[in-house]
Amino acid sequence: MRTRPLKVALLGCGVVGSEVARIMTTHADDLTQRIGAPVELAGVAVRRPSKVREGIDPALITTDATALLKRGDIDVAIEVIGGIEPARTLITTAFEHGISVVSANKALLAQDGAALHAAAEQHGLDLYYEAAVAGAIPLVRPMRESLAGDKINRVMGIVNGTTNFILDKMDSTGAGYQEALDEATALGYAEADPTADVEGYDAAAKAAILAGIAFHTRVRLDDVYREGMTEVSAADFASAKRMGCTIKLLAILERAADGESVTARVHPAMIPLSHPLASVREAYNAVFVEAEAAGRLMFYGPGAGGSPTASAVLGDLVAVCRNKLAEATGPGESAYTQLPVSPMGDVVTRYHISLDVADKPGVLAQVATTFAEHGVSIDTVRQQGKDGEASLVVVTHRAPDAALSGTVEALRKLDTVRGVASIMRVEGE
Repeated sequence: MRTRPLKVALLGCGVVGSEVARIMTTHADDLTQRIGAPVELAGVAVRRPSKVREGIDPALITTDATALLKRGDIDVAIEVIGGIEPARTLITTAFEHGISVVSANKALLAQDGAALHAAAEQHGLDLYYEAAVAGAIPLVRPMRESLAGDKINRVMGIVNGTTNFILDKMDSTGAGYQEALDEATALGYAEADPTADVEGYDAAAKAAILAGIAFHTRVRLDDVYREGMTEVSAADFASAKRMGCTIKLLAILERAADGESVTARVHPAMIPLSHPLASVREAYNAVFVEAEAAGRLMFYGPGAGGSPTASAVLGDLVAVCRNKLAEATGPGESAYTQLPVSPMGDVVTRYHISLDVADKPGVLAQVATTFAEHGVSIDTVRQQGKDGEASLVVVTHRAPDAALSGTVEALRKLDTVRGVASIMRVEGE
C-alpha cells in the first residue's frame, strides 16, 4: 500500500462540503483501505473564513481557491460551491494543473458539461459527478458503466425532493400548494426562495445530465422542456384520485421509436397508483430506467441533504483516487450518437383537461367536435353542472403535444367555454 497521501482540495464548505470533510476525517482509516493509499484533506476554500467549522483545522481554511489549486501538490478537487462561476473557472484551473475533479454541480454540468468533459480528456483526468443528479442514489455510475453494454430507451423519475414532499403532502392531507410549501420550508426541505425547485429548473438540469448519459448524445439545459408545479391544485389531486392516480413532478427522457431523436422534459403529471413512482413519499427521489436487455430498473433513495449528497461525493472520491493510483481514468463523456432533441410539440402522451363551461345543451358536442377537428381522440368525459355553470373533465388517448395545444387554443375561443382550469399529462401507463 502506498504511504504518501493523496491530497484533496475541498472547494466550498456549506452543508455538503462540511459533511464531506467530516466523513473524510472520521472514516480516514476505512478510506485508506478502500483506496490503497491515505487520503488527506489538504485545504478548504471558503468565502467566509471567520465562520466556525467544527472538526476542520482552521489552518486548512483559505479564501483563495485558485492558489490552493495551483500550489502543486493537489491530486483531487471536490467542487461543492454550486452555480456557474467561479465553479467553472476553478474546475478548468484544476484540470490545467493535473487535478481530477469530483463535482456536485448540476447547473454547471447541464450547461457546460461538454466543455468540461473535453478539458478533462485533454489533460487525461477524471470528471465524476454522481452527487449532481440524485443525492445518495447510485445512478450516474450504473448508467455510465453497468448499463454501458445495453440500450436505454426511457428514463422517468422524481429527481427533486422538495417538490415531491410538497406534492405528497397535497395528496395525503388535502393541503393546498402554499400550505404544503410552508410546511416544506419550516422543515428545511425548501429554500427561502424555492423557485429553482418548484418551477422545475433543478429537475431540468438533472434531466439534461441523465439524458446525455442515457442516449450518448449532448443534451443541454436549454434543450429540456420545463414546466413548474405551482399551478397544481387540490382539485387536480381530487381528479387524479378519481382516475386511480396521483401527481408527481417528473423528469422524462425518451428515445424516439425510430431511434433518430430524443426528447427531454420536466413537468407535473398524473401517474397510476400502480406505478412504482406513485409510492415515492416525502422528500425521496426515485428514477425508473427502461433498457432494452435489462428491462425495467428502479433506483430509489434520499435525493438531497448533506449526508446523502456527501455519500455520493465520497463514492466518487474513492473511484477517482483509485484511478490516480492506477494511472488510469474512468469513463468520460460518451456522445457519439449526436441525436437531435425533438421539441415538446412532437411528444405523444395522454392528457387530463378540466374545463369550466356553460351548463346548457350542446356544450359536450361542441367540445368533442373541437377535439376531433384537431386529431385528438377522447377516452373519457365527466361533466358536473350547477346554476348555469359546469365543469367538464376530458381524458384523451395519446396525442402529440402540438395537437393538444391547438385543441386548447380552439376551446378557449368557444363562447360556451368559460376557461381552461387545468391541463395535465398522464404518464406511466
